[in-house]
Amino acid sequence: MKTFMNDSFLLESASAERLYEAVKDLPIIDYHCHLDAAQIYENKKFNDLTEAWLNADHYKWRAMRNMGVEERLITGDASNYDKFVAWATVMPYLAGNPLYHFSHLELKKYLGISEPLTPRLAGKIWNKAAKRLSSLGARDIMRMARVETVITTNDPAEDLKYHKLLAGDGFEIRVLPGFRPDKALNIDKPGYPEYIVSLSKAAGFEIDSLDALKAALIERLDFFVSYGAVASDHGLDYVPAGSTSGMSAEAAFEAAIKGKPLSPQDADNFKFELMVFLGREYHARDMVMEIHFGCVRNPNTRAFGALGADSGFDSVRSDTRADNLFTLLDRLSATGTLPKTILFSLNPADNDFLVSLSGAFNDNAGIKGRVQQGSAWWFNDHLDGIERQISAYAAGAPIASFVGMLTDSRSILSYARHDYFRRILCNYLGTLAERGLYPASCFGYLEEIARDIAYDNVKNYFRL
Repeated sequence: MKTFMNDSFLLESASAERLYEAVKDLPIIDYHCHLDAAQIYENKKFNDLTEAWLNADHYKWRAMRNMGVEERLITGDASNYDKFVAWATVMPYLAGNPLYHFSHLELKKYLGISEPLTPRLAGKIWNKAAKRLSSLGARDIMRMARVETVITTNDPAEDLKYHKLLAGDGFEIRVLPGFRPDKALNIDKPGYPEYIVSLSKAAGFEIDSLDALKAALIERLDFFVSYGAVASDHGLDYVPAGSTSGMSAEAAFEAAIKGKPLSPQDADNFKFELMVFLGREYHARDMVMEIHFGCVRNPNTRAFGALGADSGFDSVRSDTRADNLFTLLDRLSATGTLPKTILFSLNPADNDFLVSLSGAFNDNAGIKGRVQQGSAWWFNDHLDGIERQISAYAAGAPIASFVGMLTDSRSILSYARHDYFRRILCNYLGTLAERGLYPASCFGYLEEIARDIAYDNVKNYFRL
């Protein structure tokens, strides 16, 4: 039986360990996360593990609910210590779950705690962590993780106050905004007219037509670029498709800002046309377009009413309508305006499809992996999910073109996930050598591939 969480954790061969040595200390570029720039600027300190770990982590909330923990110990009015003990009580039963690995990697790498978290050790770990956290701020943890650049997720209406402050105070880690215009696209969601009013204020003029909306998004996009933005992100429930039936995009927008109901096809006509418009604008600015899709958000209406969004009640979507990507990418490709694009599906059944689709649009010499499948995301961000995604990518495209891992996290401690990914990647590549599927005489190329995926590719792809 192997020792848990030792130096060779997840590394099953000498070849894997050799590859990991080549990448373990490389800097981290986190090209998509949900960190709060204000916390970074203020170098926020966390009083305890509940504040650092549990207060905004719907992954953990979901696991606790699945084990029957009552809501007051999750998001309710229980003390932070009682919430932590409740989490510690659940932890031993998370065998095979990535939270078990993530949590223990975070304890070990940033807080110097090697013991497994159990109810019996909860008090000891709580006190030890509190002592360590008292001397660590958000910036300190990022330095410990060797973070070089992070790209946050920001709505076009935001003023980017803290990105500006961070850029001007000498902090050596770049914190760049990521352009996330979901609220501008979600024409069929409640509160759309109110959002357009807030976007109008940010842009400085009234948005009363589709052309005005496009002008406002261009103004905000250029504002983001002035603060170093190199990436956009779209969180789509499914991939929309335009149609000649239903309202035009212009008519759908005019109806929506008046609060009139739209049919699903009306909404999709608008979303599709706006995605094409934005894709062209990204291309003009040499920005990366990230598309995350395949999620059913808030299907539990009772829980949503009580706790709101991002509370741990989302699900994988079975019908992602991924085939609609053909039309979207082709519309952009036909006019020479297809930006660098990373595609993430929450449904792992789309893995092979996305690799194949990407290859059909990689006809631009000079850009390695211009269109590519993204890393295993959200419900797939675990040992088997990461292995499946890497294997599918390698089988359908040169794995050396992959831009690798991102945290997609709200937790400053989550940079341990990059180490988790690097270990799994190195084990995959090392296994090829150990099984005789890759020649030992070419092992140096495997080291180059591992370094490229861990660091060099993302740095070049995002122009960092």
